[in-house]
Amino acid sequence: MKQFLQGIKDGSPIGIGYFSVSFTFGLAAASSGLGWWEALLVSMMNMTSAGQFAGITVMAAAGSYLEMAVSQFVINLRYALMSISLSQKVESRFGAGKKLILGFANTDEIFAVAMSREGEVSSRYFAGLASLPYLGWTVGTLVGAVCGNILPKQVSDALGLAIYGMFIAIIVPAMKKNGKILKMVILAVVLSCCICYIPLFGGISQGFAIIICAVAASAVGAICFPMEEETENNGQEETQ
Repeated sequence: MKQFLQGIKDGSPIGIGYFSVSFTFGLAAASSGLGWWEALLVSMMNMTSAGQFAGITVMAAAGSYLEMAVSQFVINLRYALMSISLSQKVESRFGAGKKLILGFANTDEIFAVAMSREGEVSSRYFAGLASLPYLGWTVGTLVGAVCGNILPKQVSDALGLAIYGMFIAIIVPAMKKNGKILKMVILAVVLSCCICYIPLFGGISQGFAIIICAVAASAVGAICFPMEEETENNGQEETQ
């Protein structure tokens, strides 16, 4: 129970941020022609802001199932890499069924918090960590969809920036604590700017751009700053 409550505490800022972002999604879904229950169902079965915003765009344009599948695959492919990475940090009792839940709730912010936790990630801690973000995401969508287009566009746009501020709040403390992380973040930002502004890379989608930047920065970090394995030294020599 202590680990679960700690997860609740760590996930509360994410839940608050997700409420703001999903509120905007609810507004967008309503303006695209979806009913409040349809928007709510989408958020109950998904936890991906970029994927859901892209999804309702395809729905509003009456796109094909293939277009929907390809767009979601490209945008959300990074979650597969994140889930593989996080699965190496969970405790041994984290079974297959629990890992399915982990994969469903493994968003950028939840991944960052779980990976920054010292030691193994228990199933109780992860359940607490994901509870409020999921609640905030679904309730925010419901409120936004019900409100429809009542709020001014300026307010909706401002709410859409909340997720970026929330993610920065997670990364900055780690950057201040560890200069190696700061270097990798700078490298990822430089790569992202190159992909965004250099015409040669204009055909790379947003999803692939995120994957390329993350993998490249992680690879450079692993090569240049390998983690040293901690060994216990009790002052006793081993005999063979």
